[in-house]
Amino acid sequence: MSDNAVLLTVAEMAEADHRAITGGVAGQQLMEAAGAAVARMVQRHHPHGSVLVLCGPGNNGGDGFVAARLLAAAGRNVAVMLLGEVSVLRGDAAVMAKQWTGLVAMPAPALVAGHDVIVDALFGAGLGKPLSGAALALVEAVNASGKPIVAVDLPSGLHGDDGQPRGVAIRATRTVTFFRPKPGHLLLPGRQLCGHLHVADIGIPADVLNAIKPRQWQNDPALWRAALPALRVDGHKYARGHVLVRGGALAGAARLAGHAALRIGAGLVTLAQPREALLQGGGPDALMRQACEGIPDWRHAIADARRNVLLLGPGNGAGAATAQAVRDALARKRAVVLDADALTCFADDPKALFRAIAGSCILTPHDGEFARLFPDLAPLPKLERARQAAKRSKAVIVLKGADTVIASPDGRLAINANAPPDLATAGAGDVLAGFCAGLLAQAMPVFEAACAAVWLHGAAATTAGPGLIADDLPLAVRLPLARLRHRGA
Repeated sequence: MSDNAVLLTVAEMAEADHRAITGGVAGQQLMEAAGAAVARMVQRHHPHGSVLVLCGPGNNGGDGFVAARLLAAAGRNVAVMLLGEVSVLRGDAAVMAKQWTGLVAMPAPALVAGHDVIVDALFGAGLGKPLSGAALALVEAVNASGKPIVAVDLPSGLHGDDGQPRGVAIRATRTVTFFRPKPGHLLLPGRQLCGHLHVADIGIPADVLNAIKPRQWQNDPALWRAALPALRVDGHKYARGHVLVRGGALAGAARLAGHAALRIGAGLVTLAQPREALLQGGGPDALMRQACEGIPDWRHAIADARRNVLLLGPGNGAGAATAQAVRDALARKRAVVLDADALTCFADDPKALFRAIAGSCILTPHDGEFARLFPDLAPLPKLERARQAAKRSKAVIVLKGADTVIASPDGRLAINANAPPDLATAGAGDVLAGFCAGLLAQAMPVFEAACAAVWLHGAAATTAGPGLIADDLPLAVRLPLARLRHRGA
């Protein structure tokens, strides 16, 4: 797993700071570097006008005092407001406050809009309770000001672990964080509240990660590129796997999934469909078809062991027949991808599904389907609910959304952040299921396959651009795939 894609929880970041300091990096050195990074960001992106630095009572405030001093030294007109008294500051923050030679004003929300740029150094990433009183009034005045806002670490009011505001949070134009991002920078609505995210190196040695052993990453090719299937000059289609897709009377969803599995690299794809669906036609000619009227036909179709990945759900219907087909597929202990109706049909008895999972399996629920399978987990923060669901089900969970989370039963987790809003279109989920199946068919490990499928899904949507429909995605994935292969050559 790539260190560059690591995400640190609030507690893990605190441990990284502690290990850096006990390893010989002075805390004041880290704070000076953090404040300098903020000052550089202000100078680079907002080089004109007066700057208001809002400092809080902790280390975030210390970073703010450093940024204020450096901006003033660079010739900027800088004002500082402190939430609290200078006399109660402690540790490195107190030291940095003493080095600021300008005035320190009490919070004055009415004066916020009189400045051109605002630096939010009020609260850090671990704020556990809603803002109130003077802090709330200040944050509301900042948000109402319409001025560019540069947040230190995270926008005040936003929690770094779950991306959820504690009541009201700053809506930043840019956020400068340090060493490694946090989950809250990527999860919604945190990603939107952070604006443009910048990660600054402040001198924490990268080897502290070896001791921390984080278990969450940003979903990025650095995470799984080494496991991406490579084409061989002497290869053949049978070596690239055979995906069997169970279709229903409405054939479009299965065709989308099958086409996606082919485009992502599966050597062969067969659609097992009712005869009336076969008569509908459509889809690329490379998709093979097989009549499948009921459970006996399905059992005959999955008896062929060369069909190494089974995909069920798109357009299947959520009845008893689909549930039986899922149980039969899982009993073969091959790689299985379950989407849509293949999940909904177990809403009344999710444990029956979980008991049946025995091999590599990917479940791809959206929030509604997730709540039906894991009703007790639905209220939890998104990362925790995905992690617990993966452990309970023994499957890799792809919890879909604009901030899709991929969770493995062994505790690994990735947050995806490259999906454009154009992906909110009918059939896009069927394509994602097909991408998952096509990568599994080529023997990609299950967690890495799910992560790669989700990222390529977003990259394909970006390539297709505005106005895309799901049919565009299998074709559009060719460009990001080609780029990945070229970089890995």
